[in-house]
Amino acid sequence: MQCRGGIIDRHQTTARGERLSSVGFKGLHGKIEVSDFSSKDSASSVRRRTGVEPISAVKMPERLTEAVDAWAEAHRLTRSDAICQLIELGLKTALPVSAPAHPIASDATKIEEIAVHEIESLLDPALPADERERRIRRLTEGPPEFSHERKDLPKQRP
Repeated sequence: MQCRGGIIDRHQTTARGERLSSVGFKGLHGKIEVSDFSSKDSASSVRRRTGVEPISAVKMPERLTEAVDAWAEAHRLTRSDAICQLIELGLKTALPVSAPAHPIASDATKIEEIAVHEIESLLDPALPADERERRIRRLTEGPPEFSHERKDLPKQRP
């Protein structure tokens, strides 16, 4: 059965969870009763949609569904077409997101660089370079007696 450009599926439900085939469908011009497609004594044959687009189900809160339905009615579209157009509009206006190749590794590296810089500023400048490096390494990597407990370091093989 056609209704405002779309096909009513007997498996679709209303916001209250009732099947459209059992409660009917309110169109622009009153109530349209929808027959049950599974009944074999139906006088007219039902033409199934044969489009090439895959079907996607969307779970939305009732408030959002009502807003989409209002937008669809204002633009004289079916709910399905309205959702497609709204998603296309949202994707067109969204800024492209460039994700770093290894965000965790780069974040850890930045954090370690900041820590090393702060430690260097706190250390006595009169210390020899090798002692400064040892202290920085000990503070950033932790004492060797606890290195086996760290989750971020590879395990030492016996």
